[in-house]
Amino acid sequence: MNERLKYLGVASGLYGWLVILLSISLNPWFVFTEHAFSDLGGKLSQVSWVFNYGMIFNGMLIVAYGIYLVSISGNKLMTVGSAFTVISGAFLALIGAYPTGTYPHYFVSVYFFTQTDVAIGIWGLGLIRGGKKDFGMVFLALSIVGPIIASLIDWPSIAVIEAYGILIMNIWVALMLRLD
Repeated sequence: MNERLKYLGVASGLYGWLVILLSISLNPWFVFTEHAFSDLGGKLSQVSWVFNYGMIFNGMLIVAYGIYLVSISGNKLMTVGSAFTVISGAFLALIGAYPTGTYPHYFVSVYFFTQTDVAIGIWGLGLIRGGKKDFGMVFLALSIVGPIIASLIDWPSIAVIEAYGILIMNIWVALMLRLD
């Protein structure tokens, strides 16, 4: 598979932040410490389509990245972690398809973050099994310690905790580029 596809994860991270920042700039009512990012795709937004279609497209980027990860997986655990990445991308797309205020929104939003944590953790286990213990332990720690920290902090808003979760994903993707 094309070696340049490994940058799909980075592209997804950058694109996701671009969509969020563009949506914030188009919605002056949005306050980072009071709202959720999904509010940018809801009824309060004057241009909800920017956020919602942005999340759908970004979900497709993550699905493509997950498929790339399947192609480079060195063992069954890595393949399973890659499959969870594909599922995570599908749930991100569903965030755009079911914006805040719709019945399934909360479920798809929580599952996007949950599936990504699972993907990172299983990749960590796969790397440990494959002899890359250092990276594996870092990924496993990100997937376990990240959510524990998230549950212990009294976050000022959903957007702040979402930003924290996205940063963990960005760290994982950046470290994935360093794998041989």
